[in-house]
Amino acid sequence: MKQYYRPILSSKSATSKRAKQFAGTRLWFEAARVLGRDGTDHWVDVSDVPQEIIDLWTMPRAPIAGLDFTQPQIMGILNVTPDSFSDGGKFADHEVAVAQARTLRDQGAAILDIGGESTRPGADVVPDDVEIARTSPVIAALGADFGVPISLDTRKSRVAEAGISAGAQIINDVSGFTFDPKLIDVCVKHRTPVCVMHAQGDPKTMQDNPRYDHVVLDVYDFLETQIDRLVRAGVPRGQIIADPGIGFGKTLDHNLLLLNHIGMFHSLGVPILLGVSRKGMIKTIGNAPNAQDRVPGSVAVALAAVEQGVQIFRVHDVAETKQAFALWQAVQTGEWHGA
Repeated sequence: MKQYYRPILSSKSATSKRAKQFAGTRLWFEAARVLGRDGTDHWVDVSDVPQEIIDLWTMPRAPIAGLDFTQPQIMGILNVTPDSFSDGGKFADHEVAVAQARTLRDQGAAILDIGGESTRPGADVVPDDVEIARTSPVIAALGADFGVPISLDTRKSRVAEAGISAGAQIINDVSGFTFDPKLIDVCVKHRTPVCVMHAQGDPKTMQDNPRYDHVVLDVYDFLETQIDRLVRAGVPRGQIIADPGIGFGKTLDHNLLLLNHIGMFHSLGVPILLGVSRKGMIKTIGNAPNAQDRVPGSVAVALAAVEQGVQIFRVHDVAETKQAFALWQAVQTGEWHGA
């Protein structure tokens, strides 16, 4: 029976000779939690973790589009759509979108994620030409000297082709490369890094009673399968990011279990992206009906995930998240070296 391992990470200095450094970061581990489909759920010493898993945990993640994964990286969200759940229509105008992209960069975003199709629950599919018209001109207007890499949030090969030609450097597919079979070929042809996300169903129906045998292990197996598929197709493993897809075909309980065990996904051997900013679970738990009032909850979840070694945070509120990360790191290390 397959067993799944999660490193128990600590930001404190190594406390024993058994402690091992996690992925070139300031985090360490000397124990792990083990889960299995047979009901296994216990902790073990690091000496009882298979060496191939240890190797995946200790291996520094390769840079992707210049991003350094020894530090948490902030991905700023730019929705150029009329109907996204949090800011739909706010940045649909071309000039306003370009200005917002520059604002997010100046606030500290290390990468910008541009999307032209809402993936909120109940959203309809947007025609390719409409999505291209929303995204490619903004990407092109930012130009090669924009200063941070641009990720294009799309599940369609034609949109990706146009976006890469305009200057996008990463393709972020919320369908996990299941929606359009040609999308992998586009990424391989252009040698474009990718983010593969888990979603159960499509946005139109994904919240209609989602079910799992074991949500953490089911999502892990999907991502592992899709990463292997991408590698076989020609995408280098070192150029793949994985996202467990919080809120995409998951109930509140599913989301909480995934967040509680998000460190499990480090066994995939790739950087982990978390996108939970302003989402429905924060509305419910934080009693915040308005999306704009969910910043504190979004930051709280991000800090909990930093402690589990998550490398990339897809957020609406870049300045607030950057400030929280700076304070978290200063408190953990007892040091601050200035801006």
